Amino acid sequence: MIGHLIRPELEELIREREWDVLRDALVFLHPSDIAELLVDIPTEDDAPIFRILPKQLAGEVFSYLPQSHQEELIRCVSNEQMRALLDEMSPDDQTRLLEELPPEVTRRIVDTLSPEELRAARELLGYPPESAGRYMTPEYVAIRAEATAGEALDNVRTHGRGKETVNVLYVLDNKGKLLQDIRLGALVMAEPRTKVRDIAGSNVSIQATADREEAQRAFEKYDRIAIPVTDKDGHMLGIITIDDILDVATQEATEDIQKIGGMEALDGPYMEVDFLTMIKKRGGWLSVLFLGEMLTATAMTYFEHEIARAVVLALFVPLIISSGGNSGSQAATLIIRSLALGEIKLRDWRRVLIRELRTSATLGAWLGMVGFVRIVMWQHLGWANYTDHYVLVGLTVWASLMGVVCFGSVIGSMLPFGLRSLGFDPATSSAPFVATLVDVTGLVIYFTCGMLILRGTLL
Repeated sequence: MIGHLIRPELEELIREREWDVLRDALVFLHPSDIAELLVDIPTEDDAPIFRILPKQLAGEVFSYLPQSHQEELIRCVSNEQMRALLDEMSPDDQTRLLEELPPEVTRRIVDTLSPEELRAARELLGYPPESAGRYMTPEYVAIRAEATAGEALDNVRTHGRGKETVNVLYVLDNKGKLLQDIRLGALVMAEPRTKVRDIAGSNVSIQATADREEAQRAFEKYDRIAIPVTDKDGHMLGIITIDDILDVATQEATEDIQKIGGMEALDGPYMEVDFLTMIKKRGGWLSVLFLGEMLTATAMTYFEHEIARAVVLALFVPLIISSGGNSGSQAATLIIRSLALGEIKLRDWRRVLIRELRTSATLGAWLGMVGFVRIVMWQHLGWANYTDHYVLVGLTVWASLMGVVCFGSVIGSMLPFGLRSLGFDPATSSAPFVATLVDVTGLVIYFTCGMLILRGTLL
């Protein structure tokens, strides 16, 4: 982040159009800090600033900008300047840019690509949108298994410039199949005459058609800064680097959070999603949840005679159904996140069920006791009149809370397992959906407990 002392000075230089002084100041900043500055200043100042930046720095800054700023900047700069920006981008970043921008802007970019870059972009675009192939770059350093350590280092010095990373090197056979990857440090420390095939490495890789979540899990499991991507026969295609997978992690987390909130994933920044798309993304689930909540009215109608005879029961309806919804939402959120992180597997559903039953029974008993004590205290202090049978009313609330909290936790914890086993995203078992389901059943549990406990008194 740009320091609070230098930020006003930079903005003053921009307002005064002191481009030479500004260029000398910007070259000492990290590209992400410059991108942050460009996002905050008026858009019309972006193009002049890019014109004064060194070519390499401008390309790095461009890759950190949000899509909306990239699009606006492309519209403003000349073809030559746009070409310079693209030259500093890796093929995977170029591909994502082509995929996200409007068609007319994409056509202008394509016209500036060299035949090699265009071929690489088309190859990457040939993979499914959320596959590992879309996030890989063909820029890596490959070495021959029969080469010596000294020859391999010479190869790194000759071909390593401009590659995505040289910290990890990839050992291929004569047919281009990946044998292993080795760290640059291991190669440097080896004796110059040692064969590359004799240097210890690893053979972690993923296929280009694998889902991006699988790639993310591979990075987490093996603690890598880059992972090779191969075809089904093991031929090397490219690599995915940690910066790309961090973007994937952010996108996946954002999608899950939005789904848990009871809506479809926006697939874009909030301020950039148009009105109709926002209505579509949110309206569908809201309609489903609304129809579900209408069942609550149906349940209330079914027990209208009990409510008429014991009006006091209606006072605690919000307490009962909200407690069940809250417990279900808690359980659903915990299980969805644990499944996403790989902390639990589908085979663990029985253990989770038993754990949730024990936990929810204890929590329900605690909440029920609090409710019972509250009813008794309010009655004795004269703050409320729960009839002469207030103790039975308290016991009804106590028993109902135990049942509703248990039911909510079981539904909230088991629904993600069911969705995952059917091949759906567990995040779609959103907390609002679980809460709506528990609202209806909570009423049934509550009034059933009331009919059993208050029979012969209020009912």
